[in-house]
Amino acid sequence: MTDDTASQRQARLERFSTGFAAVADALDGADDESLDRRGPSGEWSAREIAHHLADSESMAYVRLRRLIAEDAPVIAGYDEPEWARRLHYERPIETSLEVLQAVRGASQQLLMTLKPDEWERRGTHSESGEYSVDDWLAIYAEHSHDHADQIRRARRGED
Repeated sequence: MTDDTASQRQARLERFSTGFAAVADALDGADDESLDRRGPSGEWSAREIAHHLADSESMAYVRLRRLIAEDAPVIAGYDEPEWARRLHYERPIETSLEVLQAVRGASQQLLMTLKPDEWERRGTHSESGEYSVDDWLAIYAEHSHDHADQIRRARRGED
């Protein structure tokens, strides 16, 4: 592993570790009205994003473990809008936030124990092709932060 790769991985690990706090900050002081507000394009509300984050993080939790524990797993994508429709994303968000925090914490703990060869483990994502533990981290280091920004915009009624 090069020094650039090591420093990039460390930066991503640090970014991953702050993902839940970014979401909690974006939701600070939210009431039902601001949780359900949408921007002009009708994108997801802050409430829907909170539920999406719990579901996505749960999927990420399983994906990471499959990459590490199985040889060449196929990592399946899923229909996020359909999940939002079928899993009643209009419900209260508190337990979804607890899920997000717990599974992200468990994944953070696991990531910190990986040996160099475990970072190289790979599978195939059904939608994007080859998929490694490092690819997983690159995606999920930013995921919560990106959605925290989306939550802030949604709460203001912006896209």
